[in-house]
Amino acid sequence: MVAEDPGNVVLWSGTQTALAVMFHARPNEAKRLLTRIETNRLTAAPWSVTVRADAPTVPVYFDFEGLWCHLAGLEGTLAYPHGLGGPLTNREGEDEVTSLSAHQRWAVGELLRRPFVAVDQGRGGHLVGPFGLPFSQRKMLAKGWVTHRTLLDPARVPEHRGKSADQVVCLSGSPKAGARPEGLFATLTRECRVYPFLFVVGPDRWLLSALGGSNPPPPDPQNPRRPVLPTLREYLEGIEILQESASGFVAQVDHRYDRLLAPEPPGVPAKP
Repeated sequence: MVAEDPGNVVLWSGTQTALAVMFHARPNEAKRLLTRIETNRLTAAPWSVTVRADAPTVPVYFDFEGLWCHLAGLEGTLAYPHGLGGPLTNREGEDEVTSLSAHQRWAVGELLRRPFVAVDQGRGGHLVGPFGLPFSQRKMLAKGWVTHRTLLDPARVPEHRGKSADQVVCLSGSPKAGARPEGLFATLTRECRVYPFLFVVGPDRWLLSALGGSNPPPPDPQNPRRPVLPTLREYLEGIEILQESASGFVAQVDHRYDRLLAPEPPGVPAKP
């Protein structure tokens, strides 16, 4: 049901847990899907955090760089965290854009489908970069409307120097009065050394997902970490936690943002 929804772009299905990302043009579309799930008793009461995509409500979106640097013992990061959302502007000083032209829609669609076309042709989709693109597609990248990213597969993260990240942990809770998401994120990453790969900030509920180890290393007295759960309780109440082995998840829908584009109307050119 979820995978068939045209707004579904990510669906990780585990043995006990599922993580889905949906985009809907109207709030009632999301409500109808949740009602169908609950009515058909497909799952226990699902966590649902609904936010606007044109606002900075997803400060971390499937960004594993913080965790990767931590496992590798690297100091600092290059671009962590990558977020998602905000108004459709560009990097050229032009006015905010409210819609795409037919040709822009074609160029965006080609970029979004490109990794999956490569897989169908027997090439690694993660190896497809932005080189050799037509001008119209390069322009979409220059405007910042599409970005090129390579996403980590959590089930394939190796153990390194006694550190592992073989568990997917999802946590949800309601923010306490005065709690700020940037404060929680800074404390988690700097003092707890926890690096969320997903952070969604709703008006009444926040959602965080991170990778953790099933066998964490013993505490280091020379480099102590701030306890994670007490830190979370300073910012959130009604906390719920789900945890499952990363190897138990299957990506039924793997970042298929091309699904969000309506079929091309008649007369749209197939080539730039």
